[in-house]
Amino acid sequence: SNSRRYAELFQARWKGEARYAALTAKNHAELAAAAADCTDLLLVFPLYADGLPAPLLRFLEFLEGAGPEHRPRISVLINCGFLEPEQTRPAVEMVRFFCKRYGFPWGMALQIGSGEAILNTPFSFLVRRGLRRLAAGMRAGRSEVLSVRMPLNRRMFVWASGRYWTDYGAKNNITAGEMRTMEIEGG
Repeated sequence: SNSRRYAELFQARWKGEARYAALTAKNHAELAAAAADCTDLLLVFPLYADGLPAPLLRFLEFLEGAGPEHRPRISVLINCGFLEPEQTRPAVEMVRFFCKRYGFPWGMALQIGSGEAILNTPFSFLVRRGLRRLAAGMRAGRSEVLSVRMPLNRRMFVWASGRYWTDYGAKNNITAGEMRTMEIEGG
């Protein structure tokens, strides 16, 4: 997944011990126990419907009542398919509100626009630079929101993304016309 790729890239820039754990419906207690030993907790996720993915919401609900006594500082790395990283702001604010309400220190946020595509373009260096800034800010205990996006205008982004999906469909023997229909699973 892209979130896993972002987490791996972050770990390469974090100077210190870092553990990756994928969130599942059954490991909330395990992750909450592991968080008790952490100074920082970085939530890495994609934007879903202008908010948090449902599995992450359920984990945060679990932390409300069964979270660790020691509250690690929570930071966010969120990516979206929109060109504008500002589209992720409501999700960042949801996590910030959770932190304030339940006594978790708020840390940093890195909002990545064009997150589905940017890692596979010549602009991936912008993400790597953003990840270095995120890691440095977390180490320093700062609290700020960073943003990264492809330096394209909207028209160019829409053209390039259309081209990407058309080529992707062709690799899977699906035509552009078939992708424009609501029929996504053949009968």
